[in-house]
Amino acid sequence: MADTLLEIEDLNVSFEGAREHRHAVRGVSFAIGHEKVGIVGESGSGKSLTARSIMKLTPKGARIQAATMRFDGIDLLAATERQMRAIRGNRISMILQDPKYSLNPLMRIGHQITEAYRLHRRASASQARAQALKMLQAVDIREPERVYRMYPHEVSGGMGQRVMIAMMLIPEPDLIIADEPTSALDATVQRQVLGILDNLVSQRGTGLLFISHDLNLVADFCDRVLVMYAGRIMEDIPARELARARHPYTRALLDSLPRLDRQVDVLATVTRDPAWLEPA
Repeated sequence: MADTLLEIEDLNVSFEGAREHRHAVRGVSFAIGHEKVGIVGESGSGKSLTARSIMKLTPKGARIQAATMRFDGIDLLAATERQMRAIRGNRISMILQDPKYSLNPLMRIGHQITEAYRLHRRASASQARAQALKMLQAVDIREPERVYRMYPHEVSGGMGQRVMIAMMLIPEPDLIIADEPTSALDATVQRQVLGILDNLVSQRGTGLLFISHDLNLVADFCDRVLVMYAGRIMEDIPARELARARHPYTRALLDSLPRLDRQVDVLATVTRDPAWLEPA
């Protein structure tokens, strides 16, 4: 792939317990360039753990192994914690699902955004403030000066998510990982936030790894889709061809969705095949 930002080959994440071994991510391989790549699958399929492995932010006790885990020529597996701190937020940013748990409730919004900027850029307080206000405007917040002075509990869910996007994009990262960034929002606000994210990604030429349960949303928003089941990637398919997917698991997920053009009394359920757990 031309202009590859992230290259993952044979990624495995496991947890060793006193009585059992859990293999949570199994032989995952993919690459991301300057594009929007979606990951879909059921809860527990390994989507978020795969993303956190890239950032090396897995839970304590997780063991990460891979043939290749490289970002823009940097070997992430061999990177020290100091090197990873220089990459996180600065080169790779992560937008989490619910801003209520991602923003510091004791700090004003403006302070949190400027802190994210000054952590990775040499800038004065006034320069950081000007940049923060500019970024709040970029995510369609109408009164940036007022929101800048507010605390997280004073903003709505949609505005809080816009603040999170502003905070993650202000260091101008090369890759954005968005983990269910719109699942807590209503449909109208969801589309607005996606539009903002799409515009900013397109303008800056960054890569995007977009994690979601919503197949219709991912098909409409992303360029490619990775379909995960039980820690494995079942299918890597262009988003425009998702409706014509061939893998039985992808077909089962699509068939379980309600549709306006085809009414059914009972939605289909996924019938799992043990062979899906075996390496391709």
